Amino acid sequence: MTATATLAADLERLLKLRSHVFGMKLFADAAEMEAIPRIRRPKAVHALDQIVGQAARLGWTVGVTAEDLVGAQCRAVVGLGAAKTPEWRSGRHMKGVWYESEADSSAHQAAMHCVEDGRYEALAVGPLAAGRLEDPDIVLFYATPGAMMYVINGMQWSGYKRFDWSVVGESACADSWGRALSTRSPSLSIPCFAERRYGGVEDGEMLMASPPGPLEKAVKGMEALAKNGFRYPFPQYGIQQDVRAGMGVSYGERS
Repeated sequence: MTATATLAADLERLLKLRSHVFGMKLFADAAEMEAIPRIRRPKAVHALDQIVGQAARLGWTVGVTAEDLVGAQCRAVVGLGAAKTPEWRSGRHMKGVWYESEADSSAHQAAMHCVEDGRYEALAVGPLAAGRLEDPDIVLFYATPGAMMYVINGMQWSGYKRFDWSVVGESACADSWGRALSTRSPSLSIPCFAERRYGGVEDGEMLMASPPGPLEKAVKGMEALAKNGFRYPFPQYGIQQDVRAGMGVSYGERS
């Protein structure tokens, strides 16, 4: 197995995932994307949420260019084409839909994490287990809030750091793959309406997007936590029980 396929298998095992662990990779030359073995190319115009859903839910490896995506909002987040025009920055298309005024809409556009325009021609999205997407820029997976807390605990096991994430609201793909691709750092998001309506995201799911390295570190951390008896899913202790017995198992005399 490749390193990324092993990472996917470890995350699926430790977090009890119900959909595929998948990757994203940007290409400066669309021909490189098209050279991926058995790459699928859209036959219709899609939202990027749908392309992500095809990778996560169906196990497809899909490649897109700006022309395959429904509009500038999807293109801008991953930096395909010259999407960030003055018209896009104004947010007029969201006025009266998601935001009361053009000022609110424009502030939302400015708050989004997006890949820089002009550097890339294509994007490929696909499950890591398939082995077609070598060296992905970022790895993504959907999971419950409890599983997301566990993977964060794994990241913090060694070399602790606090994580601070933000919520842009609608267009929350900017909080996940937009942020992870542009900052190359772990990024957790609450999927938005469009991701749920068009991308098949379930009501109880959150989305983690990260370069492979922090997730490989998280796996080692979760393995260490498992040896201490902390495993996902977390068993319920009981809200009316004397807590000292349970705490004593974890902390011993320190409890």
